[in-house]
Amino acid sequence: MLGAGGKMGPTLTMMLRRSTIAPGDTRRVIAVSRWSSPTIEARLARLGIDTVPCDLADPDSLAALPDVPLVIFMAGQKFGTSAAPSATWATNTLIPAGVADRFRSSRIVAFSTGNVYPLVPVPDWVRGGGAPAPGTPAGSRETDPPAPVGEYASSCLGRERVLEYFSGRHGTPMALVRLNYAIDLRYGVLVDIAMRVRNREPVDLRMGWVNLIWQGDANARAIECLRHASSPPFVMNLTGREAVSVRAVAERFGERFGRAPVFDGTEGADALLSDTSLAWRRFEPPSVPLDWMITWVAEWIDRGNVLLGKPTHFETRDGRF
Repeated sequence: MLGAGGKMGPTLTMMLRRSTIAPGDTRRVIAVSRWSSPTIEARLARLGIDTVPCDLADPDSLAALPDVPLVIFMAGQKFGTSAAPSATWATNTLIPAGVADRFRSSRIVAFSTGNVYPLVPVPDWVRGGGAPAPGTPAGSRETDPPAPVGEYASSCLGRERVLEYFSGRHGTPMALVRLNYAIDLRYGVLVDIAMRVRNREPVDLRMGWVNLIWQGDANARAIECLRHASSPPFVMNLTGREAVSVRAVAERFGERFGRAPVFDGTEGADALLSDTSLAWRRFEPPSVPLDWMITWVAEWIDRGNVLLGKPTHFETRDGRF
């Protein structure tokens, strides 16, 4: 697990660890990170996970990592791109190049993002909350040409191209997982919307629809992608099956918190949406529906539980992060 100390890495690493605790199972789960949070590192270590400090940008540190058959690569940079685009490009292209070369004999699942796609028109049936029109996707498909908006998204496409190059050069089986957006009780699009409603702050409607998936479901599907890795890389959109209305979600939280949401702007004609037909032909559909996620997030916030304080900025339309 490379980048195991990030927002999603710890829960994915723990899921992997739970799969190895049967008697006689000698597999190791190795969590690699710079470990900006000693608390997270200590928690993983207590679960029997090998935690290894490493700066993936340092060739010597990368070379010192143990040889392993399976790699999940999660390291990347998004926020702060506008202020320091060169750092984002280095993180999102040079580091993946080093990882792909170092682990050329492994199977690799690498996280990417739906931001490599352009904004797409929101179909009328989505706007009306009706049933999908046969054969009409409500979002970009894996076969659609990428058209990233902004430096961050462009660097993520660069990451994919670098990994694709090394997959072809070394014959390394890879899977590229285009994720948007994973939901956790401590952060995510639902937390962003809920906190704005609760604090009587405006909810921006310009990005009027989003895709959401429970983080546990996203973790499970990403792990399953290890067996689908191939050369050239297997590419898959990873998110929920529906286009979720930001307005409708805010109104649900408003009912829960007993206050009418305040809205800013109106829904745009297009949005960042991904079609998941491929994923749900290959895998089980998500186990956690939107209603449960909304309820759980509201209860978590009502109880005053910890939040990470890391907004997703899902409403961004110009690609500037």
